[in-house]
Amino acid sequence: MLQYLKIENLALLDRVELEFSGGFTAVTGETGAGKSILLGALGLLSGARTDKSLIRHRADCLRVEGQLWFDGARLQRLNHLLNTEGLPLCEDGTLLLQRSIPREGGPRIQINGSMATLTQLQALGPEWIDFHGPGEPQKLFQERLQLELLDSYSGLDADCASYLSRYNEWCQLLAKIDHLGKSEKLDAAAIEYLQRQLEELDRYELTAEVIETLERDFSRVAQSQTLTETCFAIVETLSGESALLDQLAAVVHKAQLLAEMQSDAASFAERLNSVVIELQDITAEIESLGQDFDYDEAAVADIQERMAHWQGLRRRYGGSMDAVLAKRTEMAERLASQGDIAGSIASLQKQADSLQRELRKEAAAITGKRKACALELGAKAESLLRLLGFKNARLEVSVEQLDSLTSHGDSRCCFRFMPNAGQPLLPLNKIASSGETARVMLALKTVLAEVDATPLLVFDEVDANVGGEVGRSVGRELARLAQQHQVFCVTHLPQVAALARHHFTVTKHQSERDTSVAIEAISADDNARVDELARMLGDRDSRSARSHAMELMQAN
Repeated sequence: MLQYLKIENLALLDRVELEFSGGFTAVTGETGAGKSILLGALGLLSGARTDKSLIRHRADCLRVEGQLWFDGARLQRLNHLLNTEGLPLCEDGTLLLQRSIPREGGPRIQINGSMATLTQLQALGPEWIDFHGPGEPQKLFQERLQLELLDSYSGLDADCASYLSRYNEWCQLLAKIDHLGKSEKLDAAAIEYLQRQLEELDRYELTAEVIETLERDFSRVAQSQTLTETCFAIVETLSGESALLDQLAAVVHKAQLLAEMQSDAASFAERLNSVVIELQDITAEIESLGQDFDYDEAAVADIQERMAHWQGLRRRYGGSMDAVLAKRTEMAERLASQGDIAGSIASLQKQADSLQRELRKEAAAITGKRKACALELGAKAESLLRLLGFKNARLEVSVEQLDSLTSHGDSRCCFRFMPNAGQPLLPLNKIASSGETARVMLALKTVLAEVDATPLLVFDEVDANVGGEVGRSVGRELARLAQQHQVFCVTHLPQVAALARHHFTVTKHQSERDTSVAIEAISADDNARVDELARMLGDRDSRSARSHAMELMQAN
């Protein structure tokens, strides 16, 4: 559940801090007032991509912060995801999200106080919020989405994911079989060429460690003269003619004489002697290092030959170790297949046939559950549609068997709708208007809420193109949905807003020099709510509008 939201410098909004409770929350305001700012802030916290154009004019940085609270299984699932992503777990069930987008420099994201990436923020988004915007109902026209809705209601998400993984494996096997079937038998010259290429690749054992050592040795060889001369110069300074060590030895002797005359100076002689010993060790180590750089001609030639060989392979096969090794594997497999192409195809086909039989069993089980749950989903949604103004409507969720396997099993789903009596059942895109489709989506989402674990559901003008009694029914269903979820609804209907447990208004203020947006909670102020509902009814100063607004509130 969203508990707290702070927004700074987003579009026309300067700064606001909002506190939320569970249940049904309505967001209202004049057209163009900026109601989408609140939804935009929630979108940013859920990982929506954006750019710096959203930063308020003259502001340096856009910031959004949110605090959410979880418990029970939802908290366990969220903490598991956080742990998987290497992020701090929720303390006392609280999830803290922060996102800032500066005008200069890169964006910054924090999850529970730890720096995070946009990908990690996007991974958390579905765990706490689900958006249903103006374009959402039109997605119902896509049979793919219809199937996803049915699978969600049927509890098949995990089964479908497992099936898809094995289906992709099966497709890869078929692709290999097809590739082998189309490949031609190589002649003797081509086989000999491949063998020579493999011998060249295998002349040296190519591993990441071998190449790293080779490149380091080659660099040393290339700089060996400079390195050797540098080491010699250091050793000469320390132990050669007029050596620093000889001068220090004389200093140590004088310090010892000083210690004999003054006991307080004894430590000086000891410390200077330690310096001499340390410099002697350093001199020996640098001299040894210089000898390491003194390569003999045979070693230098070997290193240069191996580096030239590696650079040639890298240019020829893709520029990286992985690309070279991948090419080697490809050539080895092609050469190996020449011995028995038919045998290789037969072996792969056996694996593919076995996997196909298993896939058909999985697909049949998925289809069986889809058919059983389709009747239940259609019946529940149909009963809700009657409450939403369709007195004689029918909604049929049909599952049709397919002859072949697809990425989603061996069946397809189609939602057929009849808004009025005496009409045939037709696919949604053939009959439903935008307002009708919005109500169908609301009915389905209400039914799916029984199995949906997402805490916060956001509806952006789901009541578009409806009004009057139907709008009241839409509001009742949103309120009923809010018994299991926290529900936000941006609405223009007073019949819907009056049913909300919490109410926020968005207003735009304009002057000759500036335009700003304010968001205010009016839930606890009955007069403010009556004022807003009367405005939505047509005239906040009208006595009849205000009376109607009071009636709507009293009915709630």
